[in-house]
Amino acid sequence: MKQALDTRTKLLTKSPWPLMLELSIPAVLGMAVVGLYNLMDSIFVGQMVGSVQMGAVSVSYPFTLINAGSAAMLGVGSASVLSRAIGKKDEDTIKKIMGNLVAMVLLLSAIYTMIGMTFTRQLLTLAGASENILNYAEKYLRIVFAGSLFVNFFQSANMVIRGEGQLKKAMTIIASGAILNIILDPIFITVLSPYGMGIEAAAYATVFSQFVQAAVTFWYFKKKSPHVKIGRIRIDRVLLPQVLSVGVSALLMQVLTLVQQTVIYRVAANYGGETQQILLGAALRFWNFSFVPLWGISQGFQPAAGTNYGAQDYDRVKTLTRVFLISATLLSLVFYIPAELFPEKVLSMFITTPGVAASGAANFRILFSTYVLQGSFLIAVTLFQSIGKAGKATWLVLFRQIILFVPLCVVLPMIGGMGIRGVWLAIALTDAVLVVITVSMMLSEFRKMPATSNENR
Repeated sequence: MKQALDTRTKLLTKSPWPLMLELSIPAVLGMAVVGLYNLMDSIFVGQMVGSVQMGAVSVSYPFTLINAGSAAMLGVGSASVLSRAIGKKDEDTIKKIMGNLVAMVLLLSAIYTMIGMTFTRQLLTLAGASENILNYAEKYLRIVFAGSLFVNFFQSANMVIRGEGQLKKAMTIIASGAILNIILDPIFITVLSPYGMGIEAAAYATVFSQFVQAAVTFWYFKKKSPHVKIGRIRIDRVLLPQVLSVGVSALLMQVLTLVQQTVIYRVAANYGGETQQILLGAALRFWNFSFVPLWGISQGFQPAAGTNYGAQDYDRVKTLTRVFLISATLLSLVFYIPAELFPEKVLSMFITTPGVAASGAANFRILFSTYVLQGSFLIAVTLFQSIGKAGKATWLVLFRQIILFVPLCVVLPMIGGMGIRGVWLAIALTDAVLVVITVSMMLSEFRKMPATSNENR
């Protein structure tokens, strides 16, 4: 328990900017590597197999968020409960965290594997994939669903490691599997492509890497975690509602991304056919990758915000929020600048067909025009998750993914003959409107927090 107390003291007392760097750098690096291996699936398939197969991987990607959503729900919810328990020194709650998480992972993974593998084609049809893309996507996605248990466990448990404040360990574990996937992708594709299994090879490499990550994560909690162990595996009826109340916003963020991107592909099919699906597939793969490091910095923020809120140091919660928000905005420039200056080159990483990347460059620039606002949104959602204000986090996610976006995506292409450009513009305009809502909700929450008393400083 000594290491836990040392981590708690650091989270409660270390200067905000150095603490931000210590928590964020490993989280950002770890999440960036994870995002990179998702990105590399598309790049390797696009370069080594074909553009249509790359489109199939991209159309499949939103459906992998079904697993990612349940993992985020359990992981974010458990991490939030854990960090606040560490702040309060609540040992009884700390001991129950992993047993409850593993039991829920086993239950949900069994459901997703059966449903996902049985109804793969029907799910992909909802995305409006063309017949050619659909056939390849079905092969890829069925294999990915077979590995549901591995990805659900390692992703959710890794969030608990971050909730402990052990960001470097979390990064090491999650990055090792991601790097393994990057290495295995071209090897599996080279070996299996002569047998007509180019796109399947990328899926096999992904699932095998996820199995390795799950095995290493399980070993960590059995042997190495300083204070959170896998004890009795059972669903705790007291703990579970606390986990789900916070985690539901993280689930919605992932699952509603599935709805959002399904709408995008269907509308794109109506206005631009297969070429626009391929272009949007490439654009959204880069968009999703650029989102991951910001997600990483928000994960670094989570234990700091949760632990200080649990310890009732509300002034420090406000300060840390400002520090992490500024940092996330600066980090977004790493992706915003290349996307705006060199859109054709970015798209060409995924698309080799002559002229196709150039035809989407202007629209890609529009899509990325409000990307710098993403940091505000993620830090706000993470703040509300960390302090147990699940309702506000959920409403922010609903506004971004459904309430604002879907009407804009459907209506804008009909206005002034915009057509397919309206689909790209809908993504950018949604984030521009959302940042106003986000900042207002954060400021309102800050005003409700009482001043920190001297004994809590």
